[in-house]
Amino acid sequence: MLTQAKKDFIEFMLGADVLRFGEFKTKSGRLSPYFVNTGNYRTGSQIAALGKFYAACVKETCGTDFTALFGPAYKGIPLVTTTAGALSTTYGIDKPYFFNRKEVKDHGEGGSLVGYQPKDGDNIVIIEDVITSGASVRESVPILKSAADVQLTDMFISVNRCEVGKEGVKTAVMEVKEEFGITVHSIVTVQDLREYLAEKGTDAALLASMDKYMEQYCRF
Repeated sequence: MLTQAKKDFIEFMLGADVLRFGEFKTKSGRLSPYFVNTGNYRTGSQIAALGKFYAACVKETCGTDFTALFGPAYKGIPLVTTTAGALSTTYGIDKPYFFNRKEVKDHGEGGSLVGYQPKDGDNIVIIEDVITSGASVRESVPILKSAADVQLTDMFISVNRCEVGKEGVKTAVMEVKEEFGITVHSIVTVQDLREYLAEKGTDAALLASMDKYMEQYCRF
């Protein structure tokens, strides 16, 4: 269902030039009618607004039933930081956050994690931008599990493309659920994007392109 909150987020992405429509070649070689580039967020007001969208999604899904927020390097670092800030200032939910270094620090305090240090029994929520192949999750889980015996049940992303992998059977979101027991929640999905375009009376050619792409590559 395309709620007002989802419409607001789609328009926010469009305004930040993060969401584009046209023809784009993805890493998998597919020609996609839309493209999401979260690297285009570049101002203080944008990252603050983005944090509020994530925080609303986390609060609605998890409430306060988690210990800390984790953001995988690199794009997850500003996302987890702004989400933690928005949870505190908007909802009064003051939770710790942390992220990893790509390279382990061998001096000073050392280690690969910066910020909160997880403990056995913690329930950690992962904050990411998008999920394509699930590679980031597969890198993050060993890092978190080696730090402590933590629970990993929920992950939040901006957009769920709902695309199958090269085998054409399961989406990355499905695989992450099966392999790690992590449920991936997105602020919007490709279905929401399609519904938004239709509601706005978008050019029929683009809608047809979306329909063809979703039929070929997406699973819901």
